[in-house]
Amino acid sequence: MSRKIKRYSRKTIITLILIIISLFCVFPFFWMLVTSVKMKSELFQYPPSLWPSKWHWENYKKVWTSVPFGRFYINSVICAVCITIGQLTTCSLGAYAFARLNFRGRDRLFLLYLATLMIPFQVIMIPLYSIIVKLNWIDTYQGIIVPSLFSAYGTFLLRQFFMGVPKELEESVKIDGGGYLVCFFRIMLPLSKAALATLGIFVFLFSWNNFLWPLLVVNTIPMHTLPLGITLFQSRSTTDWNLIMGASCIAMMPLLIVFLFAQQYFIEGITVGAVKG
Repeated sequence: MSRKIKRYSRKTIITLILIIISLFCVFPFFWMLVTSVKMKSELFQYPPSLWPSKWHWENYKKVWTSVPFGRFYINSVICAVCITIGQLTTCSLGAYAFARLNFRGRDRLFLLYLATLMIPFQVIMIPLYSIIVKLNWIDTYQGIIVPSLFSAYGTFLLRQFFMGVPKELEESVKIDGGGYLVCFFRIMLPLSKAALATLGIFVFLFSWNNFLWPLLVVNTIPMHTLPLGITLFQSRSTTDWNLIMGASCIAMMPLLIVFLFAQQYFIEGITVGAVKG
């Protein structure tokens, strides 16, 4: 009985600690939602109120009407989807080449490829911008999308997963006359759904929230993405925090939807290799 009581008390304490930590994590999102439905005069009152005196849902209408927010949404969807699909394609092909193809200097080339992860983006930002200018891609979709279609991190992540796939599966395909592409599409891709979903979530999250690179290559308001569009609610003299919070709530919705649909694969992907046997 004493052991059962100790186990129960320990589980209860751990559960309470996790609940408290979860509340701390959820509270900023709750505060963002509450702020988005407040009047501007209520934002800086003292003491601050947890609930608004009246829920002003018309703030979300102002978000859509005061700026071309729908256009910003379309731009972000186009860029995020294209970058995600592009990185999944290039990273999976590169990872398969580094994991299964035997060619001279493969490991050295892969180490050189990984070395690019140590170079900060601020170092290559100016040369990359010069290339975009020479290609006349300023203020275009390809100027935002193309530089982000390749990722050393994604290639490394998928390569480690591909190396864990038994080679006997590919050898059976090769015996039947299949080549590397057949092995890639019929063996590797079906088995790597969890890893691809994990990488896809990371890439979509990064491209959806990317601010610095679109800020450099976008000059006109109709080409703004959501992170750039939200800054339009801020000026030198005033900042509409309630509209900024409302725009942030709207911008957060696709991320939640993507995570909910890919949650199963995401959890499976981050736990691959954790348990052997």
